[in-house]
Amino acid sequence: MSARLVVLASGSGTNVQAIIDASAASAAERLDAEVVAVVANVADAYALERAQSVGIAAVSVLATSGESRRDYDRRLADVVAEHQPDWVVLAGWMRLLSTSFLERFPQRVINLHPALPGDLPGLHAIERAHAEFTAGIRTSTGVMVHLVPDEGVDNGPVLRTVRVPIEPGDSVADLAARIHTVEHCTLVAALRDLCRTDYTPTFLEEAHPA
Repeated sequence: MSARLVVLASGSGTNVQAIIDASAASAAERLDAEVVAVVANVADAYALERAQSVGIAAVSVLATSGESRRDYDRRLADVVAEHQPDWVVLAGWMRLLSTSFLERFPQRVINLHPALPGDLPGLHAIERAHAEFTAGIRTSTGVMVHLVPDEGVDNGPVLRTVRVPIEPGDSVADLAARIHTVEHCTLVAALRDLCRTDYTPTFLEEAHPA
């Protein structure tokens, strides 16, 4: 039986699309998983349209005025749980999840981050990497997929990493495009491993980029 995935996204959903495409690919390349729902915290997130266009449940869960982070996360967890996921995938999800959510899906939440382990946690990692490159203190950055066991920021057990060079003359847009291409492949590869019935996670660590 294919693994059930619920994907959380806040924006355009290019990584959502990569997962959907991989799950519909031919046998040799297919991701043995089904995206059963895409959930967004932004009402007009294009990720929702991507899901709707192929008949996948698309749900927006919007924060209400004065609602605490933990109360929101409890509501979000209720919505996600309705779809009985084997894995919850954060693919451009721009909110930190509290234990109110994570405790509902222990060791089943994975995140994609555009930097290597221990490097550039949090928002605007691509822009910060480019600024450091421009300042002459960095030559590369990267992409990682990791588990989200707790409220730490981009520091859970690492499943996959790929180093991404920063080329002379790169604009932020150039670097972002290169990173996004790597993200699509890396996330699908990590999910392909996780969705194998015989898979035992091997956690990785990689030194910070120079």
